[in-house]
Amino acid sequence: MRVVLQRVKEASVSVVGKTIGVIDGGMLVLVGIEDSDTNDDIEYLCRKILNLRIFDDSQGVMNLSVTDVKGALLVVSQFTLMASTRKGNRPSYIRASSPEHALPLYQAFVERLRSLANINIATGQFGANMQVSLVNDGPVTLIIDSHER
Repeated sequence: MRVVLQRVKEASVSVVGKTIGVIDGGMLVLVGIEDSDTNDDIEYLCRKILNLRIFDDSQGVMNLSVTDVKGALLVVSQFTLMASTRKGNRPSYIRASSPEHALPLYQAFVERLRSLANINIATGQFGANMQVSLVNDGPVTLIIDSHER
């Protein structure tokens, strides 16, 4: 699994002009899933996301986690995170899982985040054409791949 995390002041996701997920502050989490991903990848990433110290403390040092600051998460599936751009100019998505494999893992990922943290967790709509809006705070953007631990 691969995630792109963005510390945000606010973020929202819409499908066909209707807002389906919104947070006031915290992290936007874009999630890409490949066939080799398992519950072990989910556990690793959920704990990493919830414990990353990327929020400022009273001295302005990134020393607090999203749970410390009572932030929120907006979790959005994004198969394009698994793209390969090594050859040519057209990305290959061969590493991205099929919806039959990816949807249950995405749902398990969201449910595990909810079970580990008592914070607001909003989501996009798996497989939909979504429009994501955000105000990146910092900017702080991180990429974490569960296969590169």
